[in-house]
Amino acid sequence: MTTTNTTARSRLDLAETAPKVFRALVGFDAASRAGLDPALVELIQIRASLLNHCAYCLHMHTNDARKAGESEDRLHMVAVWREARHFFTPREQAALALTEAVTLVADGGVPDDVYAQAAARFEDEELAQVLALILTINTWNRLALATAKVAGTDERRR
Repeated sequence: MTTTNTTARSRLDLAETAPKVFRALVGFDAASRAGLDPALVELIQIRASLLNHCAYCLHMHTNDARKAGESEDRLHMVAVWREARHFFTPREQAALALTEAVTLVADGGVPDDVYAQAAARFEDEELAQVLALILTINTWNRLALATAKVAGTDERRR
């Protein structure tokens, strides 16, 4: 495994360096989650962060989920949700499957059956919101990884 050394030069802070871009991303994130069940929002963000190996976002969203009342049992099962389906509603399962397909889109696209399952569980507007949320968390994951954000340093609190 390759490690990186960020002590020689710290990586940029997008919020400071490109504030218009950062504000647009924050706005996209807020718009995508508007009206969605907060538990579903966190499950989607946790699953994508697990798949992307983003410790910074995983730490942030598991803490947010706990604060919102999510159970430890369900948090522990997100990584293996297919083997522990009884912990998740059919809507959550559909959203988790769609999250996986979109996050790993280069591995074969979004299969028709995965999309159809999500479309059967969500109204069109909700499905659009879920899809947008998946896109935003994948963007946040990539940003956190590219700029070497450190898990446990939730910068939203600044």
